[in-house]
Amino acid sequence: MSSFLQRKVDFVRHNEEVRELVQAFNEGTARRAPCVVGGSITNYFLNPELNTEGLEFQQFFEDIDVQIRAQLEYQKWQRFNLLCDREMGVPEDGWYLATDLQNSFDASWFGCKVIYQQGCLPDTVPMITQDPAQVYDLEDPDPLRDGLIGRSVEFFDAMVEKCPSLEYMGVPVRPPIRLLGEGTDGPFEAAVKIRGSEVMLDMLTEPDCFHALMDFITRNLINRIRTLKEYRWSRIPDSPDVGKYRQPIFYMADDSVAMLSIEHYRDYVLPYHRRIVEEFSEPGGLYMHLCGNATRLFPCIAEELGALGFDTGFPVDHGALRRALGPDVLIVGGPTVMLLKDGTPESIDAEVRRISESGALEGGKFQFIAANNLAPQTPIENTEAFWESVKRWAAFPVNAEMRS
Repeated sequence: MSSFLQRKVDFVRHNEEVRELVQAFNEGTARRAPCVVGGSITNYFLNPELNTEGLEFQQFFEDIDVQIRAQLEYQKWQRFNLLCDREMGVPEDGWYLATDLQNSFDASWFGCKVIYQQGCLPDTVPMITQDPAQVYDLEDPDPLRDGLIGRSVEFFDAMVEKCPSLEYMGVPVRPPIRLLGEGTDGPFEAAVKIRGSEVMLDMLTEPDCFHALMDFITRNLINRIRTLKEYRWSRIPDSPDVGKYRQPIFYMADDSVAMLSIEHYRDYVLPYHRRIVEEFSEPGGLYMHLCGNATRLFPCIAEELGALGFDTGFPVDHGALRRALGPDVLIVGGPTVMLLKDGTPESIDAEVRRISESGALEGGKFQFIAANNLAPQTPIENTEAFWESVKRWAAFPVNAEMRS
């Protein structure tokens, strides 16, 4: 097993086929579901075949030069080794950087301490561990300076300054098109990070404190997102979204809602989701990422917030989810990360076939991914088999008459 693709790929032909598939998918005329193999920077740091210098996440979080170099090396590996329905090879319009501080940026910004452990993603520790009424003593964080958001702004500024003179593999390196913190990992996720698991008890035993915390988080998230957008517009005046706080497509996550019943989600979290969505999403523009066993909440989110798509984790019954959501909602999912990492090409093929025949593809609104994040050191042979299996089995029934 290897971390590097062995077959030769005609990137020009591949990219043209991908463009045609993506266009057809967006127009509702695709013959099959697309397959995208993604993954975060963890695939670089936790794979010694890629991270040959043994760089640590703390360096990535604190050193702008490590941040830029690791991102470029990881993008190169992705584009030359992860065979899927995405553009491959050297990018025609240049490489793009991001301010990547993973999933601790919200909690850090509110004041939680960031901890670094060797071989692990950085995390935070709760800061309200005793009296839930401590929420009333919290001070509003600075939208541009506090926690990892402050680091994100520093990195963004540095990238904007460095990129005009930066090239990689002979093509330009572009600055970030948005700032980390212009979105959120979710208000309830932040509440769990700030308060710990005790927040679940607060919902029932200290509801005033719980709602005070959720209001504090939501109010500040809205202010931060607006402020960061304005800051980016001041630095990059030709940004295509200048002056537009509400977007045609708005992405949001809130993984911790997987712990809630539908009733508790409606009563305790939905009102805060609604405030954020109404502030930043055009009607019908919400796409939601939810890890874990959260699919019971999807119909409620679709009905109440107008979500048009869900990026799933696992466990997921894709066929049942399609029947619950109907044919017009995008479902993004696929085999589990464990199967892709530790399975065989044959077992991956069987799972892709099972999902494809479950009814999940009805309506033509399904995209296969390595649900929901590629695991470090997943064999390239398995990701290659995944793509080939999707091409073999994932034909859209709605377009059956187009196939001959």
